[in-house]
Amino acid sequence: MRIGELAARAGTTTRTLRYYESRGLLPARRAVNGYREYGEEDLRLLRQIRTLQDFGFGLEETRPFVDCLRAGHPAGDSCPASLAVYRRKLAELDELIGQLTDVRQQVARQLASAELAAEAEAPGGPEPRCELTG
Repeated sequence: MRIGELAARAGTTTRTLRYYESRGLLPARRAVNGYREYGEEDLRLLRQIRTLQDFGFGLEETRPFVDCLRAGHPAGDSCPASLAVYRRKLAELDELIGQLTDVRQQVARQLASAELAAEAEAPGGPEPRCELTG
């Protein structure tokens, strides 16, 4: 298939495919007439890249998965390098979850403090009106 058909089937643009090609993620095979030619295996590579990017993986993080598929493995995540990327990504996510949990706790404490202060200023009084909502 040509680049336009591959892009359409993969749900991306020809520009993206050319970029992947320039980064060495997508093979650059040319027909006798000079047109780029792609096969079903290239579509599989693109789907692997897109899935990983949807999960938040950077483009370079997808390289071991692509290499694994190119090496003939039926799944791009069955090679040791792919597994290592998964482990690193999980560690990153755990760190982010920890940071977000800390921030959430700080915001919850700040809210509780603000609610106490508001109650102390006007016990039982009417809620302040928001100027923006009328």
